[in-house]
Order: sequence, then C-alpha cells, then structure tokens
Amino acid sequence: MVCIIFSDTHGNYNLAAEALIEAGEVDLIFHLGDVASDAAMLEQIFSRPVEKVAGNCDPPGILPCELSTEIGAIRVLLTHGDCYNVKSGLKSLKQRAVATNSQIVLYGHTHNAVVDEIDGILFINPGSLHQDSSFKSYARLIIENGRVSAEIIAID
Repeated sequence: MVCIIFSDTHGNYNLAAEALIEAGEVDLIFHLGDVASDAAMLEQIFSRPVEKVAGNCDPPGILPCELSTEIGAIRVLLTHGDCYNVKSGLKSLKQRAVATNSQIVLYGHTHNAVVDEIDGILFINPGSLHQDSSFKSYARLIIENGRVSAEIIAID
C-alpha cells in the first residue's frame, strides 16, 4: 500500500498534482489541512477520493479536525496538529495516539517535514508545499505485509 501525504499546501495544489503524477501508482492520498479546498481540487483532477482533515486556515465545520482510519491492521490518526499544539512539541498528540490505539500519526501545521518514531508510534509530518516555503515537501508512506516505511520527498 503506497500512500502520499500532503499538508499545508496553502493554494499550491498544482505542485501537489505534479507530485502525485511523479509518484506513479498510489493507493491512498492524504491531505492534512491548510487548505482543504486543495484536497478537493486533487479529487477533481484525479477522479479519486482524498482522505482529508481541516487545518487552522480552513473554514470551521466543513471537515473534521481529526480522522482515524485503518490500513490493513494498522490504525492511522490524521490531524492538522493545531488542536494538539504541535508547534510546542508532540506530547499532546502522542497522548491522543495512545488513546486511539494509533500506530501511525500524520500531522502538519509546523511546515517542518519529519519522520520520527516515539515509543513505537510513527509520527509523519510531510512539511509544506506553500509557494513561499524555502523547502517544499510531501511524504510517502509504504505499508506492506505489516511492515511500515516512510520518507520525506523534496519537490521544486
């Protein structure tokens, strides 16, 4: 299962579309907010669903601020991260991951790309595709036979 993860596109859905084309065969697409209408544009362009949550720059009430899903037997928590104060650390987000039995957490908000494992939980922040970001990136998550790998991919 190949998953592509975007966050903080802030209107730069064209770059996200280019990334999806370059990525080749993709099973799931995630968008972690800011701006959720970019996720809707990707759905239209590629005629397929995008799992999405709202960010702090999205209109309230249109999308949930978090979503829990399963990929195979692995529980994945999606959130933008602002509700968990991720700019101040991952303590609150880790507590939520434990409470929801999530093995993987996808979050954004900081615009800093990172893949990190904390106490057996994989935290993935794909970074930002904001046109003013000096480092634009997204993440690829691969889940095969219960094995998980993730990487940050820089894009121009």
